[in-house]
Amino acid sequence: MRAVDLHHGSSSETGHVRKVNEDAFLVAPPLFVVADGMGGHAGGDVASGIVIEEFARLSDEGYDSREGAEAVVATLTRCQVRIRDYATAQARAGHRLHAGTTVAVALLVEDERGPKWLLANLGDSRIYRLVDNELDQVSVDHSVVQELMDAGEITLAEAADHPERHVITRALGAALDSLEPDFFLLPLAAAERILLCTDGVTGMIDDATVGRILRQSDDPRDAADGLVQAALMAGGHDNATAVVVDVVGLVTDESFDFVRQRESLETKLGALP
Repeated sequence: MRAVDLHHGSSSETGHVRKVNEDAFLVAPPLFVVADGMGGHAGGDVASGIVIEEFARLSDEGYDSREGAEAVVATLTRCQVRIRDYATAQARAGHRLHAGTTVAVALLVEDERGPKWLLANLGDSRIYRLVDNELDQVSVDHSVVQELMDAGEITLAEAADHPERHVITRALGAALDSLEPDFFLLPLAAAERILLCTDGVTGMIDDATVGRILRQSDDPRDAADGLVQAALMAGGHDNATAVVVDVVGLVTDESFDFVRQRESLETKLGALP
């Protein structure tokens, strides 16, 4: 696959209410993941941690750039097995817990027309894109309120305060038997900036605020931190995590590697002398 110059930033905070950060994220260009664990300490944080471990393994071992969806499904399947095995072992030890997690994934793939973004999600962790300064939510929440909105039974304003707004209909978890991630394939030009975030961000700030922060922050690190800090200032009722990725362009130098790219980025942004 042709190398793509990517700049990125990430931020994650526990928030003002939760005692443990059950969110987890992975930045391993050209693979990015956000996971929002469910089930509390020793449940949700373990589940989200398993997701990050398995996708880090995918990054280390590599994947066929023309079979990205298959690689994602295989990785999610390994996550599911590990989460189920963990919950079973805990139950045998007398610890009843719920271990589950949402997942949002962005990775570069390639077809005959060149590199593209392959995006995938389970649950209500979201994927947005910014193109021509316009914010667009790519992923669709797997939640009760989303289904009610799709059916025309409630409005967007009513969804914000709905008593079942946190009920997820699809996720990784010990009680689930099948995986049904949604996939989206986008040309690089159609997604100049990608945002992966947990509902601790989008549950506290609206899309207008998300778009404003993404537009006003040229540095993706500032954008990610700005989103999380805005969520904290709005109440910080949940763990909040954001990963922002910018597509800078295609790399023509065949000797390009991502270690050198990171060093170059740090120099450009003033992190190195």
